Amino acid sequence: MVERPLYQWSASEIARAVSAGERRAHDVVKAFLLRIDDQNPRLNALRAVYHETACDRARALDQRLASGESVGRLAGVPVAIKDNLCLRSDYGSGDESPTTACGSRMLAGYRSPYTATAVQRLLDEDAIVVGTANMDEFGMGSSGEHCHFGVTRNPHDEERVPGGSSSGCAAALASGMVALALGSDTGGSVRQPAALTGTVGFKPSYGRVSRWGLVAYASSLDCVGPMARTVEDVALALEVISGADALDSTCSTRRAGSVFDSIDLPLDGLRIGVPVQARDEANDPSVNAALDRAIDSFRSIGAEVIDVEFKHVHQSVPAYYIVAPAEASSNLARYDGVRYGHRTLIDRSSSIEDLMARSRSEGFGPEVQRRIMLGTHTLSSGYYDAYYSRAMKMRRLVQQEFATLFATDPGPGCHAVLMPTTTGPAFRIGEKMDDPALMYREDLYTVAANLAGLPAISVPAGHAELEGKRLPIGVQLIGPAFEDARLLRIARRLEVQLAG
Repeated sequence: MVERPLYQWSASEIARAVSAGERRAHDVVKAFLLRIDDQNPRLNALRAVYHETACDRARALDQRLASGESVGRLAGVPVAIKDNLCLRSDYGSGDESPTTACGSRMLAGYRSPYTATAVQRLLDEDAIVVGTANMDEFGMGSSGEHCHFGVTRNPHDEERVPGGSSSGCAAALASGMVALALGSDTGGSVRQPAALTGTVGFKPSYGRVSRWGLVAYASSLDCVGPMARTVEDVALALEVISGADALDSTCSTRRAGSVFDSIDLPLDGLRIGVPVQARDEANDPSVNAALDRAIDSFRSIGAEVIDVEFKHVHQSVPAYYIVAPAEASSNLARYDGVRYGHRTLIDRSSSIEDLMARSRSEGFGPEVQRRIMLGTHTLSSGYYDAYYSRAMKMRRLVQQEFATLFATDPGPGCHAVLMPTTTGPAFRIGEKMDDPALMYREDLYTVAANLAGLPAISVPAGHAELEGKRLPIGVQLIGPAFEDARLLRIARRLEVQLAG
C-alpha cells in the first residue's frame, strides 16, 4: 500500500506522528512548503510564506523531542492564518518579518507589535505558522475577489472563486498547502469558503474564542474560527484556542470543556430541525440534493429529522447588511492617513480634510468604500431609526426564533438546525462583481448565526458536476449558544455517514 504524501495528512495525524517520534517536524514542514511552492503561484492563497522561519521552528521542535522534552498538542502542524489576525513582526526576520494587511492597501506593510490570542495559543501548542492567507479586504466579500493582493482561485476549478472572506485559508487547505487554518467569520466568512472548497469551517459561539488581535470589521459579529479538512481537526483546534482572555472583555469565562476527546461520543435522542425556508428558489439543484443526503444520513443513524419554520431567514440578509456596515464605518474611521494606514502624497497647500479623503480613497477598495458609505448613511441623523434601529429589532427576532427552535417547551427541542451553507457551488470569477445585491445573496444561509451569536459549522456534503469539474457543496449545522462541543459531535457523525 502506497503511503499518502505528507501534505495529505490531517492535523491530528501529523501531531500524533511528530509527538511519537514517527515523523520529524522538519520533514513535515518541508513537504508542505514544497506543496506551497507548487500550488500557490496559481491559486494565490497565501500572501506571504515563511520558508526559513517555519523550517527553523520545525528543527527546534525536533531537537526538543530528541532531548526528551514534552511538546504541544499541535506539534509540527503547518498552519495558515488569515491576514486580519495579528502576528508579531519578530515571528520571522528580514524579508520574512510578518505584516498584517487585512487584504488592503490601507495596511500594506503594517508590522504588528503583538500576536493575536488565538494565534498565540496555536503557537504555544507547537503549531508552525507557514504563511499568511489572502482574504477579501477587511473581511468584506463573499468570493475572494476583493483583495488588494489579487484574486484567490478555487483549487477545484481555477476559473472559479473559493468563497470569502477567508478565501486564502480555504484554498490553502483544499490544495494541501496547510493542514489547519485560522480564519474569521462575520457573516459566513469561514463557512462559505469551506463549502465551496470541500473543507470544514467552524464559527464558534460569540465569546468562545478571544478576538484580541483580530482586526475589527463588525465587532458584535466577528468570530475567530478554525478551518480544516476534517471535523476532528476543527475540534482539536477549537479546544486549543478557546477560553477566557483578560485582554478581551467580550470573551466568555465559561469553561469550554472537552471538545476533541469527546468528538466520537454517542448522541442519543438526536433531533435535527430543517427549516422549510432552506429550499429557497435561489438554490441550485445540487444544494437541495446535498441537503437531502444530509437528512438521509441523520435518519440512518436514528436521528429524528423534523420540518421547522425559520420565518426570518430572508430578513437576516438585509438586517446584516445594515448592522455590519454600520459597525464597519465606525471601526474603520481610524484609518485616515493621519493616525493609521496609508497616507497619500499631497502638497503643502492641501488641507487635512484633503489628506484624509485622498488617503482613504486610495487605501480602501471599492467594496470597503461601498460598505463604509452604507454604514455611515444608516447611522446618520434622520436615518438611524428608519434603518439601524429596525435592523437591530430584526436581529432580536432572529435570536428569539433560534431560541424557540432549541427550546423543549414550547419549542420542538432541536439539538441543531440543518441548512445549506450556500445557494450553489462556486461561481466564476467576475460573474457577480457588477451586482453587489446578487453577491450579498450568497450569504443567505450564513448571516443568521452571526446575528444570533450561535455556533455553526459547514461540512462537505457532495459535489455538483459543472463543465467537467466536480465542485464541492456543503451543508451547515447551527446549534445553541455555547453548545459548541455537542455541535461538533453532531457534525462528526454527519461527516462519517456522508463519507461512508
